[in-house]
Amino acid sequence: MAELLKVIFEREGIFLHPSPDEGGLDQDLLVSGSLRILEKDAEILVEYRPLEDSVDPSNMLCAGQDSSSVVEWAQCPGEKSQSRQLLETQQSYETEWDMVNAVSFKKKNCTNGEGSLNHSHERSRWAFSVNISDLRSITVKDEGWTFLVLQLKDSSSSLPALHFHQGGSREFLDSLRRFALLTECPEDETRLLVSTPNKALSQSFENLLDDNSFGLIHKFKRDPYVTTLGSFSKVTNYIYDALRGTEEQQQRPPEEVADLLGEVIPGLEINQQEEPGFEVITRIDLGERPQVSRAEPLSADDWSKHQDPEGRIEDEATLRQRIFKGGLCHAVRREAWKFLLGYYPWSSTLEERKSLQKAKTDEYFRMKLQWKSISEEQERRNSRLRDYKSLIEKDVNRTDRTNRFYEGLNNPGLTLLHDILMTYCMYDFDLGYVQGMSDLLSPILFVMENEVDAFWCFVSFMDQMHQNFEEQMQGMKTQLIQLSTLLRLLDLAFWNYLESQESGYLYFCFRWLLIRFKRELSFQDVLRLWEVMWTGLPCQNFHLLVCCAILDSEKQKIMEENYGFNEILKHINELSMKLDVEAILQKAEGIYLQIRSCKDLPHSISTILGFDRQRRVSSQADSGSRLVQQQDVCSNGHCRENRPQNSCRGVFTS
Repeated sequence: MAELLKVIFEREGIFLHPSPDEGGLDQDLLVSGSLRILEKDAEILVEYRPLEDSVDPSNMLCAGQDSSSVVEWAQCPGEKSQSRQLLETQQSYETEWDMVNAVSFKKKNCTNGEGSLNHSHERSRWAFSVNISDLRSITVKDEGWTFLVLQLKDSSSSLPALHFHQGGSREFLDSLRRFALLTECPEDETRLLVSTPNKALSQSFENLLDDNSFGLIHKFKRDPYVTTLGSFSKVTNYIYDALRGTEEQQQRPPEEVADLLGEVIPGLEINQQEEPGFEVITRIDLGERPQVSRAEPLSADDWSKHQDPEGRIEDEATLRQRIFKGGLCHAVRREAWKFLLGYYPWSSTLEERKSLQKAKTDEYFRMKLQWKSISEEQERRNSRLRDYKSLIEKDVNRTDRTNRFYEGLNNPGLTLLHDILMTYCMYDFDLGYVQGMSDLLSPILFVMENEVDAFWCFVSFMDQMHQNFEEQMQGMKTQLIQLSTLLRLLDLAFWNYLESQESGYLYFCFRWLLIRFKRELSFQDVLRLWEVMWTGLPCQNFHLLVCCAILDSEKQKIMEENYGFNEILKHINELSMKLDVEAILQKAEGIYLQIRSCKDLPHSISTILGFDRQRRVSSQADSGSRLVQQQDVCSNGHCRENRPQNSCRGVFTS
């Protein structure tokens, strides 16, 4: 059977610097070769192969720190950078203009055939190929260029250092991150620890999903949208078998279950105490749940009544409360969402908003011009931009195509969706585009019907949702733990039942949290739910109480039917498009009031819902409006530190 070989990464001009201590025949010899990451028969390999011609450093030229000059290699002492930064943000020759002059070299002349033979032997002894599962760590160092030292698990020795004189170390590590988790060593900031998913578990997912290239750990990191929306329901048996073992085996201990789940969701740390991440919560009498009612949507007339002659919003607190209780009529959304998302300051006048919009329009089109002006030749040399563009084009063509705003061929709405997402890559190139973000933009563009306004509202929304899409998915891990904590307080019996069915980690709620119920509700209901949550009322992380409300409505059926792991996941998935948003919001508000009235509330619950913070702000504020301004709209409970001036603010809790 022929071998399946796929080249993931390849770069020539990677050098080894053999020393006499390492048995080099010629202390002046530099070994130039190609570095590749290969997928070979479902194994991921790192391979180094020397090129035909070795390099004599006495004839080698490199760009000096003054990129206008080229100096002899022997005159480049390799100055250390004054401040060593983390790998993700390091600025070296490979990322700046300093390497405008490419490294060049001449062949080393050999006086006889013996010299040629010796160097040929020297080259072959430096070739290596290792499985990434055999890597323990990668040390990243900077001597005017970046070089990497790969350490194996089963050996105290290291592989030869790989010197990236012509750049490429970042691309190599980015490619490696697709198949392994690289985390900074606490004791040594230059060292990255390498961990790979359980091979058997990953292979089960690979075979099941008909994609031999990537395991589930890679799918979560690179494509959480498709993994959770399209494939999650297909993998239940494999997760179930992996966590429980075969029927002949005893149930796995909790420690092993936590380890296996940690491999499925990379980096998830499960505390094996009574409550993951928080203090033990015993049964608490919350009292009777209050009955609440919803109101009519805020009309255009009501909205206009809250503006003074200069266009300032008056009585913001009351307005937020009205929107929370009833939402907005569609005619108001285009203007009101800009305030709710932080694009417009609540205290701004009409003239100030016009000036802001003009400035933001200029800023947007400057960023759009950046990717629009990239030539095909430039794009061929920018793999990350190509990847972003490919993912965006694929997602745009399948986002809300049944909605009239996006249906049909050559729809201008699809063009705007594509252009906004591409421009966001220029705005936040570190995050770029991750599948699922198009689902968050689509309703905003539908409401705004304006490219610039939709972009800046999307930026504000992404400030809230950013951690959901980061490579480590810290936001998702935190929210799953917080949701489990809330559910245990509200219904310990139901939580215990889920725990007995290996579902206590609530990973069946992953899709709800990832794209904020976008695939669970009808399009119009999504608009209503989002604007209610953007008010920041009645508490922090209200979306977690929405999850609890849905689960509360389904718990009776799940427990009476004695659903197991597979059935629970299947049942939750099949709730899509069958939920009543008004009933859910009504119940979620009732749950909030029930928890709020509890006198002996555990500290962990107060932290998740922001009650402690509300009390601190209340003691300092003379009016309810101050509380609302502090509370704002970060419904995740965690927002980015480096946000735009007018965007929402919040606090991170874990």
